[in-house]
Amino acid sequence: MKIREIQLQTHDLDGLKTFYRDKLGLPILRQGKRAFTVGIGNSRIKFSIAEDDDKPYYHFAINIPENQLAEAKKWLSERVALIEKDGQNEFRFESWNADAIYFYDPVGNIVELIARHNLRNASPKPFSAESLLSISEIGHPVDNVRLFCEHIRAELRLRLWDGDERTFAAVGDEEGLFIVVPINRPWFPADKPAENYPIAVDVV
Repeated sequence: MKIREIQLQTHDLDGLKTFYRDKLGLPILRQGKRAFTVGIGNSRIKFSIAEDDDKPYYHFAINIPENQLAEAKKWLSERVALIEKDGQNEFRFESWNADAIYFYDPVGNIVELIARHNLRNASPKPFSAESLLSISEIGHPVDNVRLFCEHIRAELRLRLWDGDERTFAAVGDEEGLFIVVPINRPWFPADKPAENYPIAVDVV
């Protein structure tokens, strides 16, 4: 599964646009008074103004070249503070054969850069904004993980990648995953509760 676009809401459109464009160096593909779209490799994020007084936040992950976690960490830490947990800011996922780093954007979205070593996407180029290859995960807090997973697996013909479908499920593949969790389950490594805000996802 490939994630072409995720559509998220925010209370601070200008702050996010400045961050993704000026701090991270990503292209703004479209913009208006109530929304803008930022390009991330082969994917896009459309941020639009929240419909009410909520201050939405989400979790999503971006694939990077599997051989460039150290370079990504240096590049990112020059632009934003990394999220730490138990004195660490770099995390190894043995069962996924992957390594990741995390940061908050200005509205509290929990953003992950992940090097998946099963993917043949190593790069000899210096790490830059162009090394952000695509969105590969979108967090989706729900009331019932199993029912939601059954729905998207049938609707989109996806398979369970990992999880028990009770407290956690990753549905899809390493190119694109729905990370399905119960509402209020803490997002790793931030320990912020997963809350359910409006979201749309365009996949192929």
